[in-house]
Amino acid sequence: MASASPFNIITFLLLFFTTFSESKLTTTYYAKTCPKLEQIVTEAVTTKQISTPTTAAGALRLFVHDCFVHGCDASVLVSSNAFNQAERDSDINLSLPGDAFDLVTRVKTSLELQCPGVVSCADVLALATRDAVKMVGGPFYKVRLGRKDSFVSKAASVEGNLPRLNMSFDQIIGIFANKGFTVKEMVALTGGHTIGFSHCREFADRIYNYSKVADFDPAINPKYAAGLRKHCENYTKVDGMSAFNDVITPGKFDNMYYQNLKRGLGLLSVDSMMWNDKRTRPYVEMYSADQQLFFADFAKAMEKMSVMEVKTGRKGEVRSRCDAFNELRT
Repeated sequence: MASASPFNIITFLLLFFTTFSESKLTTTYYAKTCPKLEQIVTEAVTTKQISTPTTAAGALRLFVHDCFVHGCDASVLVSSNAFNQAERDSDINLSLPGDAFDLVTRVKTSLELQCPGVVSCADVLALATRDAVKMVGGPFYKVRLGRKDSFVSKAASVEGNLPRLNMSFDQIIGIFANKGFTVKEMVALTGGHTIGFSHCREFADRIYNYSKVADFDPAINPKYAAGLRKHCENYTKVDGMSAFNDVITPGKFDNMYYQNLKRGLGLLSVDSMMWNDKRTRPYVEMYSADQQLFFADFAKAMEKMSVMEVKTGRKGEVRSRCDAFNELRT
C-alpha cells in the first residue's frame, strides 16, 4: 500500500482547516451579542454614500485588496508604525481611497457605542461593502459573519497577491487562479469596474505616445481616446486627475461595463484584454446580454471571496480600532 506524500497530507490539512474555519461563520453570528448590527451598518453606509457617491466603489476595492492578501481579515486597514510597515503602505495600496477607510471607521465607531468589543473590523468591511454595492444598484448577497481581525499586516506580503496594471493577461488570470477563482469568476468580479474611477496616470500609456505608429491604443474607441486625451492632458501637473471606469453609467452598478468593452470603451488595459482574449470574451458576451446572470455570478463570487482564509477563534482578535492592533506588534 502506497503511503501518502507529505505534500498531499499538507494540502489535505490546509483544505480541512480552511473549510473548518468557514463552517464557524454564520449569518446569525451576532444575533444575541449585537442584534442591531445590520441596521447600524446600513444606516452608516447610507449616510456616507449619499454624501460621497464614490464610496461604494472604494469599499469594493478595499475589500478585494484585503481578501486577496492572506484572506479577509482587515489586515489592509492597519496603519504603519515605527516598528512595522503595514499592507496599506505597499505601493499598490497607496491609491486606496480614503473614503473607504472612513466608511469602515464610521461603522466601527457606531458599533462600539452599541456593542463594544463585539464586531470585528473584518466583518464590518464585509457587510459595509455588500450594503454599499446594493445601494448603487448591485445585487444583495448573504454575508456569513464571525471573522476575526488579523494579528499581522506587512507591506512585504502584498506583492504577488494582487494583479498589477503592467501584468500580462496570463499573469492576471494566474493571480485569480491561485486564489481559487475560475476565469468565469474572474470576469464576474471584474464587473465591479462598472462603478468607480481610475487615475489618469494608470492608463496614460494607453492614450499618449502608445507606439511609434499609434498615438493611442487601437483597442480604444478613437472618439473615447480623444476625449480621454483632452480630459487628462494636465495629469502630470494636477495630482489626482481621474476618469470614471464606466463612462456611460458611472454611478450605477449594472452590466454596462461589459457592453462598453464591446464598443472599445474599456478604460484600463485589463478591461480591453477581457474583450480581446478568447478565454474571457464569451463571458463578457454573456454578461453584456444578461444583467441578472451577471448579478447572480457576481454575488456567488463575492460570497466565495468573503470567506477566503478567514481567521476564527484564537487565530485573530476583535480590534477596538480598525487601524491598530489591540496590542503593539512589531
